[in-house]
Amino acid sequence: MSWLPDSISLFTAYGLIATSLLTSLITAGLGIGGGLLLLGVMAVLVPSAALIPLHGVVQLGSNIGRTALLWRFIQWQTVLPFTVGAVLGSALGGSVVRELPESWLYASLSGFILYAVWGKWPMLSASTQRVGLWLGGLTLSFLSMFIGATGPLVTALLKTQQMPRQPHMATFSASMSLQHGVKIAAFGFLGFQFLPWLGLLAAMIASGFIGTWLGQRWLSGRADVSFHRGLNWLLSALALQLLWRAISTEF
Repeated sequence: MSWLPDSISLFTAYGLIATSLLTSLITAGLGIGGGLLLLGVMAVLVPSAALIPLHGVVQLGSNIGRTALLWRFIQWQTVLPFTVGAVLGSALGGSVVRELPESWLYASLSGFILYAVWGKWPMLSASTQRVGLWLGGLTLSFLSMFIGATGPLVTALLKTQQMPRQPHMATFSASMSLQHGVKIAAFGFLGFQFLPWLGLLAAMIASGFIGTWLGQRWLSGRADVSFHRGLNWLLSALALQLLWRAISTEF
């Protein structure tokens, strides 16, 4: 097909488009998990050299859709310091991309998520919170250049802000949109060719927006207590999955 690169069959393309819809629905409905699931599916179906940059483009499209739907709920005082850190983190990550052992990364990420969910976070002043968000944006964007799906980590970071359901989802989507945008620019600077993939990426982004719309309808009917309880258990499951990946990679 003319809209597909040679390495992707039509059957595979339809599978990726359907997966984009499903994972966007999950992320918009539960607040987390879709990006990591999409990365896992793409890791099987897409050449490894293209995996992280392509995943970033699809996630950018999906998060822009959620940001547009929830625009009025965005907490900009949280997004802006995170974005400053994201720019610096992506630049640093681009200079050393793919050089660190994957097992170390997965193990540390698993520990961070579990502590973010179940640990006791100190009360922070407004100035300290801004520094924490800046450092979080830097660190997570650096890691995003290596492993792609840092959505669980960004969610864990934003959980410390204790926002209600819709402001949390809106702020998460805006933060992820900016992080993925910076990451895509970094990969373009490093020489990745996005042009052959544009047809497939456009179809995946369009299906992702449909999934976002459906998931947001689901999200709006959830109680705050139920939302955060489900978010905690889902984050824990993702952390254990990352730990298993670390063990499997090492041995």
